[in-house]
Amino acid sequence: MKPGTDNTAQDVIIVSGRSGGGKSTALNALEDFGYYCIDNLPGAMLPYFGPQMAANPELYRKVALGIDARSRESSLQVVLEWMASLREAGIECKLLFVTAEKPVLIKRFSETRRRHPLTGSDKVLSDAIDSEQKLLEPLHQQADQVIDTSNSNIHQLRHQVWKFVDQRSSSLTIVLQSFAFKAGVPQDVDFMFDARILPNPYWEDGLRELTGKDEAVRSWLEKDANVLKMTRDIEQFMSTWLPAFKETQRSYVTIGIGCTGGKHRSVYLAEKLAVALAKANENVQVHHREIPS
Repeated sequence: MKPGTDNTAQDVIIVSGRSGGGKSTALNALEDFGYYCIDNLPGAMLPYFGPQMAANPELYRKVALGIDARSRESSLQVVLEWMASLREAGIECKLLFVTAEKPVLIKRFSETRRRHPLTGSDKVLSDAIDSEQKLLEPLHQQADQVIDTSNSNIHQLRHQVWKFVDQRSSSLTIVLQSFAFKAGVPQDVDFMFDARILPNPYWEDGLRELTGKDEAVRSWLEKDANVLKMTRDIEQFMSTWLPAFKETQRSYVTIGIGCTGGKHRSVYLAEKLAVALAKANENVQVHHREIPS
């Protein structure tokens, strides 16, 4: 990386930690958040990876690199020096260290029967864990955040990683989809609301060929108190529960709104709700299955 270049949009997270602590789970969580993840990258390779990042800022806009004890002591020092150079170049760079207590690590390796990377002919598991702790201590001391997974499950670890990245960078996409029940119910919706109980503009002269996007249809529907009440109730319900979906790291929530023909009532509701939900959510999309986009 060359200092002085405009790299403010790039974001790098180094993920390290003790084997069995949950480093792979942390990387998987970051991958779900849009990070380009590379695991077990040798520390000595980092100076060569920097120019690749600089040459491909879009591809490497968000990068997470997994570094473990196999890099050895000399390479781990390179990691710290490389991170310092990124920060000097104006790139956001953080170090996340994932660990667990020794008895927990021993239990995990015993249960999975996986080999610790530092075990060998001269080291049993307990000694390998101790050696790794000593080897990784410089990274542990320099970490922006240490996550101890001794008493955490996978889902809790993912949530902690999400918090580390920063809640504001995790974007939930909300899709409002109108559809016609007579054409079949969409299979990919998380919530479904039925607007067939509302008055139908299809039976009104001059409104049949229009859609819920037209002012004449909107004005006609809004004369009915139940239309306004349903709109308000759905908005309040979704506004209450969408934050909970963000907490569980969902990327998409699809809200299906159906009516008989999928052109009037459901379209109107989807459009109105999109405007209302966009006040508190960054990414709200609308899709009308039965009418041209």
